[in-house]
Amino acid sequence: MLRRLVTPTVLAAGLAAGMVTAAAVPAAADTQTEAPQTQDIVAELENDGVFIDPSIDGVPAADEAALEAAAAGSDTPVYYVFLPSEVATSQAGVNAVMEPVMAEVGDGAYGVLGGSENFYVTSPNLENTDAIRELSLREGGDTPNPIDTLVAMPDAVETTETASEAPAGGGGSGLVLLAILAIIVAAGGWYVYNSRKKREAEKAKQLEEIKQMATEDVVRLGEDVARLEIDLSKVDEATRSDYSRAMDSYDQAKSLLDTIQEPEQVKMVTGALEDGRYYMTATRARMNGDPVPARRGPCFFNPQHGPSSEDVTWAPPGGSPRSVTACPVCAQAVRTGGQPDVRMVEVDGERRPYYDAGPAYSPYAGGYFGMNMMMGMFTGMMMGSMMGSMMGGGMMGAGEDMGDAGGDFDGGGDFGDFGGFDF
Repeated sequence: MLRRLVTPTVLAAGLAAGMVTAAAVPAAADTQTEAPQTQDIVAELENDGVFIDPSIDGVPAADEAALEAAAAGSDTPVYYVFLPSEVATSQAGVNAVMEPVMAEVGDGAYGVLGGSENFYVTSPNLENTDAIRELSLREGGDTPNPIDTLVAMPDAVETTETASEAPAGGGGSGLVLLAILAIIVAAGGWYVYNSRKKREAEKAKQLEEIKQMATEDVVRLGEDVARLEIDLSKVDEATRSDYSRAMDSYDQAKSLLDTIQEPEQVKMVTGALEDGRYYMTATRARMNGDPVPARRGPCFFNPQHGPSSEDVTWAPPGGSPRSVTACPVCAQAVRTGGQPDVRMVEVDGERRPYYDAGPAYSPYAGGYFGMNMMMGMFTGMMMGSMMGSMMGGGMMGAGEDMGDAGGDFDGGGDFGDFGGFDF
């Protein structure tokens, strides 16, 4: 039996939710969306516990992997099903899809997502799906994070099932019920607190690592500026102007570095550094009597190298070839089969290329390259796997120009004041 689980609607956020859904869920208003085939869902759930309808684009690979790990590590079977919003905005629509699926896959808890707003928990054998859903939602706090909520389902199932097994009977049944409710509330509160602490600790760690990386780049540009001995009184106005711009960019990057409070803010620092690198290149060209090079993106392999001189075809280990920007030295290394001087960073005690260091480093690269260049060069890498969510407003709503979107859709099982999914 499918239970329809509803939270209070948040009317004031309805307009914002509409914007999130319009950007996040690829569905045309005038097009009838067909429900996925039962066997397609069954095959995916039996394979890794997660089914994502092909019409839903841009689910980050890291998020999908987290759901697969949660499903695999659960004592009670847990499955996740992502459906188009048009299919799962009503109880009847979800029933039509899930009942034949559950008949084949079997017992367990099924988390069903309709588009970016509708959330159901259903099961052919569990009676406490209301409590499972509520505990999962609480995990995200005041502005729940959808992936955190879904990953919380196994623990929510275990908590509610343990509570339901408590003995009850006679005149003490009321006290037993209160005890069960107290256990559920306490467990939910502890889970929320613990999850928040973990997220805060991870965020602080990422901020420290990314600030150290940006600091190294600022210091290197400062050293480059200091090495350039120039008497401004003996150069022409164009040279003086480019050198002044390089100095201003360096000062701006150094000043911004001291104000970083969020990992995303590092892109302002690297954006200023990119300006400074270009103007240093222009200054040197003018002093040497050479033509000032056209403005190009930094060297992909190491932005500290400054502006690139050409594009080369290169493939990361195990990845597909793509066109990347390169400075003269790195371009020559690629053409001759050598190893370019790649910018390395330390992640969890391991040195690895910055472009393969995870989505936390996307803002660092974004300031240097801009989103258009990143979408091509970083495709298929650990950083690139999050490009879709960055375009939608950051990692699960943490980027700019999005804000805290919430809302209420017609039909049951709405996420209430959830931030929504960024795909």
